[in-house]
Amino acid sequence: MTPFDTWLGRERVVTLLGMAALVGACWFYLWTGAGTGMSALEMTTVALFPHRLAAGMGSMDPSLPTVIAMWWVMMIAMMTPSAAPLVMLYRRVLRHRGADGPGAAFTSVSLLAGYLAAWLAFSIGAALLQALLQPAGLISAMMLWSKSAVLSAVVLALAGLYQFSPLKRACLRQCRAPAGFLVSHWRPGVVGSFLLGARHGMYCVGCCWLLMALLFVGGVMNVVWIAALSLFVFAEKILPGGDLVGRVLGVVLIAWAGVTLIV
Repeated sequence: MTPFDTWLGRERVVTLLGMAALVGACWFYLWTGAGTGMSALEMTTVALFPHRLAAGMGSMDPSLPTVIAMWWVMMIAMMTPSAAPLVMLYRRVLRHRGADGPGAAFTSVSLLAGYLAAWLAFSIGAALLQALLQPAGLISAMMLWSKSAVLSAVVLALAGLYQFSPLKRACLRQCRAPAGFLVSHWRPGVVGSFLLGARHGMYCVGCCWLLMALLFVGGVMNVVWIAALSLFVFAEKILPGGDLVGRVLGVVLIAWAGVTLIV
């Protein structure tokens, strides 16, 4: 066995380091502004009611592909950690089936690529929605957070109510049970792994899409909101009692929506 084969055999370390490097690169891209012309720090504030803040003068006019890339990189940074259990379990299954080395690594990458492709579809939709809200004056053209109490309240309320919906619960069950998901939907080969990842990604989008829409309230490039949502999603999908975390968050969001209309 060559040293290269030994290194590849440590699939857990290699996979985790690779995913960590991907997440780190995405966070760096976001921190530097994701092509918007302003750093994320300049577009970040800690506020419960961003619509009441002065947004400053000027505007940003990035191209649609730049906005799509911004959203997708953001989703990769936020959602890849919660996909790690699925990817790691998939590598373990491949090893027990006698598949290892470069081929297994490539198949695992294909699985993650399929998962992230589902979030690319979401990112395209989010970018198109941003292209509608921004010219309409509903979100700040400079800071990318809500300028409307009504918009903020509607998004907060919908996100809170969705936490209790049957669709949310069904999608969350799939996200919280990667072993059961693999048993039910296993597909062999590189193409099969991509489709498997895409299917799991669609469940994840179904679970979290309205939580991601909260970025229109707090700021699409507000790193405080991005980090907070990342932690909530990770807790909801991975930690014991995560479903309870989601329901508590739902109550908080509904109450937050009500207060937003009266402040």
